[in-house]
Amino acid sequence: MSSNHKFSTWAEIDLGAIENNVQLLAKSTQAEIMAVLKANAYGHGVIPVSQAVLRAGATWCGLARVEEALELRFSGFNGPILVLGFTAPGRVRALIEADVSMAVWSEEQLERFADAASEAGKPARLHLKVDTGMGRLGAMPEKTLGLAERISQRRGVLFEGIFTHFARADETDPSPTDEQDKNLKHVLKELDKAGLRPPLVHAANSAASLTRPNAHYNMIRAGIAIFGLHPSAECRLPSGFQPAIMWKSQLSQVRMLPPGRGVSYGHEYITSGNERIGIVPVGYADGFRRTPGNQVLVGGKRVPVVGRVCMDQISLQLDAVPDANVGDEVVLIGRQGEETMSAAEVAKCWGTIHYEVICGLSPRVHRIYDSNQYRTNT
Repeated sequence: MSSNHKFSTWAEIDLGAIENNVQLLAKSTQAEIMAVLKANAYGHGVIPVSQAVLRAGATWCGLARVEEALELRFSGFNGPILVLGFTAPGRVRALIEADVSMAVWSEEQLERFADAASEAGKPARLHLKVDTGMGRLGAMPEKTLGLAERISQRRGVLFEGIFTHFARADETDPSPTDEQDKNLKHVLKELDKAGLRPPLVHAANSAASLTRPNAHYNMIRAGIAIFGLHPSAECRLPSGFQPAIMWKSQLSQVRMLPPGRGVSYGHEYITSGNERIGIVPVGYADGFRRTPGNQVLVGGKRVPVVGRVCMDQISLQLDAVPDANVGDEVVLIGRQGEETMSAAEVAKCWGTIHYEVICGLSPRVHRIYDSNQYRTNT
């Protein structure tokens, strides 16, 4: 089972799976696809993933932060990019100069964007965000028409799109999302009457993209589904979607400890007899939580993490895998033999959601891609 691994811990990213997932989404809609690649493409690596989603048919990339958008643009990505969240005042001009679109929800922002556009000598590309019920960022529906009028009148800006975000589209109860979509449709009706509807309208996240074709408008925003992970326990992906990430490490030491020996900080685990204990070079600095009850896969079997999770190492009880040896592969997320440790199962152990698990993989976890073009720590 031993292999000559190059890294202490790494994530294997299947770009083919990502392309497959985007293609499945494309077959289900007539709308354009914005691939939401915030948080380093949900931990998968934004630069190689951005190229994969474009190959598969996505036309836009959505990011949460200015820094993410500029990193992607300066990597050589030439497609349209939207910053979905807040743009700090000091970074507006940088986005304009990089041809990155921005979300706007207030007149104060509009004036700032227009002034920066005048200084840059290029238009600010804007998508008006409407809070139809998320209770987060956005203009209130009753304020939207007035703001749209101001955008259309202001020199130096392009009114590219209008969008909202669904708060509960991944739940079985459709009524909250019905209400939000109703609010958006009312706003669009007002804009149509005034001749102010922009070219792009987008509302559907991954969950709504899968379950609400009437909310696709002319662009959907897919994030978690692109990576082959269910939006929620209530909203499952159809067959054909493929998980794109596996998280692995290796055994750095295996030895027999006698009865009564403490393992790791605090000696919270004491051996009850002669026990095979393995050490794995992965820890909470890599994104592996200190939560009790962790399990990993070794030799195609589940084995428990014992003792405290350290910054850089964990300890395993290996009695179930008597032939385990130094260099053997350890799977933290993914499949090994007939066993699978899903991101959702890890999230349940940690008391969180699988979004947080994969986004929490630190830069120390090397990303290895299925294309020979990428072998970098992204």
